[in-house]
Amino acid sequence: MNIPNEQFDLWVAEAIDELPDEILRKTNNVAFFVEDYPSEEQLKKARLNNKHSLFGLYEGYIQSKKINIGPVLPDRITIFRRPILESFTTEREVKNKIKSVVRHEIAHHFGSDEEGARKVGK
Repeated sequence: MNIPNEQFDLWVAEAIDELPDEILRKTNNVAFFVEDYPSEEQLKKARLNNKHSLFGLYEGYIQSKKINIGPVLPDRITIFRRPILESFTTEREVKNKIKSVVRHEIAHHFGSDEEGARKVGK
């Protein structure tokens, strides 16, 4: 599927804005990024070999384990554009997948394991 980068980025922003207020208020020190594909390092973190199979990745320390030690770099949530666009054929499917991936990665930020994050992402 061919969607302009700006449109895809807008859909990611909309998915973030649509998160419940209580979740947004509790989301601390997280930066969202959109990249075409995961890097080799990101694939290793996700324990994957195929750059086409990773839709999003949370990198950081889960909320419940953070200790207030002063300023730190933000956690990262990266949404991977090309794997999503390669896997879905309609705009509606792409938008729904973006929303699902955003929710899934936010769940990791709050400490959900993969199984729990999958439930939230549905």
